[in-house]
Amino acid sequence: RPSKIIALGLNYLDHIEETRSEVPKEPILFAKTPNVLIGPGESIIIPSFLYESGFDDVVVHYEAELAFVMAERASRVGEEAAMDLVLGFTCFNDVSQRNLQFGDASGWFRGKSLDTFGPVGPVIVPAGELGRDPHDLRIACRLNGETVQESSTSKMLFGIPRMISFISRQITLEPGDIVATGTPSGVG
Repeated sequence: RPSKIIALGLNYLDHIEETRSEVPKEPILFAKTPNVLIGPGESIIIPSFLYESGFDDVVVHYEAELAFVMAERASRVGEEAAMDLVLGFTCFNDVSQRNLQFGDASGWFRGKSLDTFGPVGPVIVPAGELGRDPHDLRIACRLNGETVQESSTSKMLFGIPRMISFISRQITLEPGDIVATGTPSGVG
């Protein structure tokens, strides 16, 4: 039960190119609320109100991401100490309702925080047991058995130490909080 879920937007150059966005100078943060969390294999529910909202087409996308879970409280942490505060790593699907995300004057909040819009897991691999650099992991999304996204975390613009330091200068991270590190190209 994290107190918060912080996610990064536009953290892969190929995703920036496919969305025709500008390369950010610093991490782009947004929040997802804990009600999004579901386990692997659970159903993502597209709320019926979306079909009653007058959209020409209801657009919901998957976004495969590496996430990490905080082990300790982090406030104003330097990059050199950041990795010591990570409990472990897991898979995260930043499900995004695009009509709301791009139509709301207030930004991404509602389109990213609908119930069930954050499948996570199936496990948290402890940081000390990962056995590899988390900045060099394969990341993929499969939809009905077909690989629809495939990349490497080596292509992230902002690495995990930078993320933790940047976030914790502004928002205190608590044990159990989840940070989703962004998605590569191929969302759909």
